[in-house]
Amino acid sequence: MPTQIRPLRAPSIANPAPAPKPSRAPAIDVASPQSLLPLLVVDDEEGIRRAYAGILGHAHYTVDTAASGEEAIAALGREQFSVVLCDVRMPGLDGFAVMRRARELDPEVALIVVSAVDDAATATAALRAGASDYLTKPVEHTVLEAAVARALTEREAAQQRTTMAIRDAVAARTAALEHEKMGLRTMNVSMAEALVRAMEAKDTFLRGHSQRMAALAAEIATVMGLEPDIVDAVRLAARLADVGKIGTRESVLHKPGALTPDEYDHVQDHVRIGLEILSPLEHLGPVLEYVRDHHEHFDGTGYPRAVEGNAISIGGRILSAADAFVALTSRRSYRDPLSTSEALRHLRLYVGRLLDPNVFAALKTVANKHGG
Repeated sequence: MPTQIRPLRAPSIANPAPAPKPSRAPAIDVASPQSLLPLLVVDDEEGIRRAYAGILGHAHYTVDTAASGEEAIAALGREQFSVVLCDVRMPGLDGFAVMRRARELDPEVALIVVSAVDDAATATAALRAGASDYLTKPVEHTVLEAAVARALTEREAAQQRTTMAIRDAVAARTAALEHEKMGLRTMNVSMAEALVRAMEAKDTFLRGHSQRMAALAAEIATVMGLEPDIVDAVRLAARLADVGKIGTRESVLHKPGALTPDEYDHVQDHVRIGLEILSPLEHLGPVLEYVRDHHEHFDGTGYPRAVEGNAISIGGRILSAADAFVALTSRRSYRDPLSTSEALRHLRLYVGRLLDPNVFAALKTVANKHGG
């Protein structure tokens, strides 16, 4: 089992304080953008793995380790990593095989080679394989930390370029289809859903979130006795609600602790970005209202409009509850999923504050019907 150093995350409506896990190393209670995704240290020498994990753990990084190329590739298949620090020469699969597999799974993963092999040919081969840095053992802790920080900066810059390219492509495609109303309606829904799936695919723990949220939201709307066309609109809005997060920095999106005021403003901006992406779909009518309102709170403390009660669209109120329940009952890197009863007990604390009491009652009916 890889050595793990896991940060705690600040409690919230969909993120209660995690229970301690005795099988893991003690968690570090920090709020650092450096812990957005874990780092993977790959080396066949246990002392080196422990040393690097200790150095990077003290720098508030989340660290997993692997003792071989085979173990590293297995870890890469289970979880996404922001940086892979890898030895070159190891028994079995070497570091180049690990780097190739890491890039196949995530083209934007940052790769750093840390090796005792100090020759230009090996260093050149590593850089050609995609490594952002080549460090020779023994490595000073300051040098190691600086290399990781550089790699993460380069990774985020690459992700921003990818995000902008996707958004530009969507805008160009929308413009090209302006005169084809039917094509516009069909293509943009599918493109928006593709953006949501692409975003979720980058995080193992978010995959399928929008589909689960859509199914639950539609059931809540049905139990509430809403008309079939409203139920369908709620379902579609849930599938599209997070499309604006394509413009959210990964370091903020996956930050395990409390956000700074600037970071909170940046996260809130995903609603505006989502509505910009979806704006050509005027024919969807209430769907856009529901997407706009899915972060409004029943007591008026939400965003972007800070409206309260029935001033929030019914779809927005349903999506808010469905989103929270799905998040609570899904596995996260820092906690196991809550059971249905545990999630409902947690959400009950927010009824009348963040959640519409009538929506919560319907959610409880649906959740208890499925159990779990």
